[in-house]
Amino acid sequence: LLLAVCAVGIGGTFQYGYNVSIINAPTQHIHKFLNETWSSRYQKELNPDLLTFLWSVIASIFSLGGLCGALIGGSMAIRLGRKGALLMNNVIAILASILMGISFPTGLFELLIAGRFLIGINSGIGLCVQPLYIGEFAPKHLRGGLAMGTSIFLTGGILTGQIIGLRELLGGEKHWPLLLSSSCIPALAQLLFLPWFPESPRYLLIDRGDELSCAKALKRFHGSSEYRREMEDIQRECFALDGEKPKKPWQLFTDRGVRWQLITVIVMTMGQQLSGINAIYFYATYVFEQAGIMAENIPYVTLGTGVCECLTALSCVRSNYVGRRCLIIGGYLLMTLWCTVLTFSLTYQELYSWVPYMSMACVFAFILSFGLGPGGITNTLTAELFVQSSRPAAYMIAGTVSWISFFTVGMLFPFIVNGLKQYCFVVFLLECFFVAAFLFLIIPETKNKSFLEIKKEFHKLNFGRNA
Repeated sequence: LLLAVCAVGIGGTFQYGYNVSIINAPTQHIHKFLNETWSSRYQKELNPDLLTFLWSVIASIFSLGGLCGALIGGSMAIRLGRKGALLMNNVIAILASILMGISFPTGLFELLIAGRFLIGINSGIGLCVQPLYIGEFAPKHLRGGLAMGTSIFLTGGILTGQIIGLRELLGGEKHWPLLLSSSCIPALAQLLFLPWFPESPRYLLIDRGDELSCAKALKRFHGSSEYRREMEDIQRECFALDGEKPKKPWQLFTDRGVRWQLITVIVMTMGQQLSGINAIYFYATYVFEQAGIMAENIPYVTLGTGVCECLTALSCVRSNYVGRRCLIIGGYLLMTLWCTVLTFSLTYQELYSWVPYMSMACVFAFILSFGLGPGGITNTLTAELFVQSSRPAAYMIAGTVSWISFFTVGMLFPFIVNGLKQYCFVVFLLECFFVAAFLFLIIPETKNKSFLEIKKEFHKLNFGRNA
């Protein structure tokens, strides 16, 4: 099980985290490349406004690719299987790496844009299919801990990208094309290791009707002496679905039986992206400058944020015995607290010499709180709130909401900063509080429950108290 999670994660959410973080390091070098390419091509200087536009396209096209990946990820998981979709996804990553790697020697910045778009598609598919696959092959009592592999590899990707992006490694002027094309390495690793593991047992039995292959897969994942209980659980779910085909995303919006599950997933996904965590990663330099950190030390302080979240994701595997509900609500409440403290510390940072360091501590505490709850539990709950026929469509919807929210934060945060100054985190404070309140009122505990048992928990909400 552990090896399977590693084989799935290295080419899945690891790619997302890695490609989110590596684009920050070579910003100045890409600006220089754009200027030089434009001058040699058109014999005139690149207009500063056009330079800003081209850089914005390179940075944000990743989000558009991710949205496209989320829209096709569920369909790929149904047609090719969970494992097959992940393997095919690596072809996209390798092609993207080639395009980004040859953009500099060929003098074609358009290849850089195309590569970022393709690696965005890869990340969107990975974010959709990886938690789906892990949630389906994990035994019920280990589902929460194994599903944290999604968060561990995501944060591990962010941290790895921050380390490799340091100017002492591949973040320098000579090596930045290698930095951007290095995402082919995780893709090749997954192509090497993932074929040794079986397809999702639930997919084999419920979607394909292949009971023999399902039993073999369960024996590989759970052991020959422990697989029967899980087999019975899958058979019960298969019987309850009564041959129901996988649903399309738009069908979930009209299905009263999953109404509140869908609302919950949308609120959680928006809450995860709009909580302020991406704003901190996108604009960490701004936050630490406001906190009074010296400019030459900022890349190493930013590296500390990646270490912080990665360690939290690792520790959350052990702390998962607390329950999903407690962790995610507690995480949002702690994030609300740290946003409040950060707002005050940024407001009064000039009064005392120690206040800027308090601001920095709040940023680290915020990241820890995010990793403790929303960062690790959201994908787990998305898998647990739906039965087999609805799960791929639910991940497509969640992925679409996630990428639109991700793009929105990237576009709006600079305007929020300029308009609200040190009070910019009040927006995220309110968002975290309202998400915590919603989850407290709606979401049940899902730990150690089958997918059918969780569905029954929502039955009264969906059909009324007299149902």
